[in-house]
Amino acid sequence: MNINRIKVVLAEKNRTNKFLAESLSVDPSQVSRWVTNRQQPNLETLLKIANALEVDIRELLQPSKCDI
Repeated sequence: MNINRIKVVLAEKNRTNKFLAESLSVDPSQVSRWVTNRQQPNLETLLKIANALEVDIRELLQPSKCDI
């Protein structure tokens, strides 16, 4: 299940996994697990990702329900 939109936002911002890994001081393999939705970052890390990408944290998550 795709929970986060990190991969999409990275592409929209023309940023790489390497950029994000360096910005957060984490291993690039960790970022890879996030962008492929194999693992989810905790809320604190998600906030750091949002800050690094200069977006609202909500942009990093898939909507939880459809607007009908």
